[in-house]
Amino acid sequence: MNTNNNPIVMTLDAGGTNLVFSAIRGGEEVVKPITLPSCACHLEQCLGQLAAGFSRVREQLVEAPVAISFAFPGPADYPAGIIGDLPNFPSFRGGVALGPYLEEKFGIPVFINNDGDLFAYGEALTGALPEINRRLEEAGSIKRYKNLLGVTLGTGFGAGVVLNGHLLVGDNAAGGDIWCFRNKKYQQYIVEESVSIRAVQRVYRELSGDTSSFTPKDIFDIAEGTRPGNQEAAFRAFAELGEMAGDAIAQAITLIDGLVVIGGGLTGAAKYILPALLQEMNSETGMMNGSRFSRLQSKAFNLDDAAEFERFAKGEAVEISVPGSDRKVNYDPFKRIGVTISKQGASRSVALGAYVYALNHL
Repeated sequence: MNTNNNPIVMTLDAGGTNLVFSAIRGGEEVVKPITLPSCACHLEQCLGQLAAGFSRVREQLVEAPVAISFAFPGPADYPAGIIGDLPNFPSFRGGVALGPYLEEKFGIPVFINNDGDLFAYGEALTGALPEINRRLEEAGSIKRYKNLLGVTLGTGFGAGVVLNGHLLVGDNAAGGDIWCFRNKKYQQYIVEESVSIRAVQRVYRELSGDTSSFTPKDIFDIAEGTRPGNQEAAFRAFAELGEMAGDAIAQAITLIDGLVVIGGGLTGAAKYILPALLQEMNSETGMMNGSRFSRLQSKAFNLDDAAEFERFAKGEAVEISVPGSDRKVNYDPFKRIGVTISKQGASRSVALGAYVYALNHL
């Protein structure tokens, strides 16, 4: 990671309603964030707001920024900085060269990615991946991890993949997009229909028969018993999300073979989501001859559970002799991966991911 002299990178949290501008140095914000309306229905006004926000941030800085780096909704050609037709930015149609526009305005490199990618990148370089490896070292384990799948549970089902320190962007800027995997339960739909805020609300409504407008926090409180409602329906609403997410993650991690970190607003209900998610990842599949075996080659562990982490760290490490030599080498035949909840939080991981991405690409 290039952090020489802790250069400053200007950042943006882009939403269909508001744009929140800031700047990061050495992993910390160095200005008070500036919030402006997105004006998402009017392209010229929206571009004007983007230019104005970054200009106001730059005016607060005592040192010139070296780049602009942020997440923006897709579809997009992220490496080229061109944004496609966005549902929550109605004026973005036919391809908008947002990156080149900002480069012309500010004369510095501009890097745009999606939030799932930057979440994964931030967790891989500054969050879950180094933290788990540190804990493994402290536990005396010989196991270390280099690869990570980051997923976010919220309005949608976001994801990103980091392989040995490198973000998987993909040839079409669509690497790691697992939201469109087939839904295990409703195979005519995408998995995001069962892994999102709307899914929790729908399942609770279906199971409880209560057509009131509940937020996920309301449903969580019902599950906790601190709010009146159908507690069993609340349990099952979060558990179904966990099962469907676990099915998609199991498919993805089969290719990636690394750690899984989960972030986003719904992780507040992780105690009700993770058991079903891990159960699905560790479920069985089989062959037509009747044989049954685990769907994953690796056992999945909940790394936020002390007992499970202890088993995960211990593995089955032994020393074996090198043939024809007195030398011995370590060997751990136990294939395993871990699932953990983000400790930084999705917003900070996205911001740090944007910051480090810019520094590593200058």
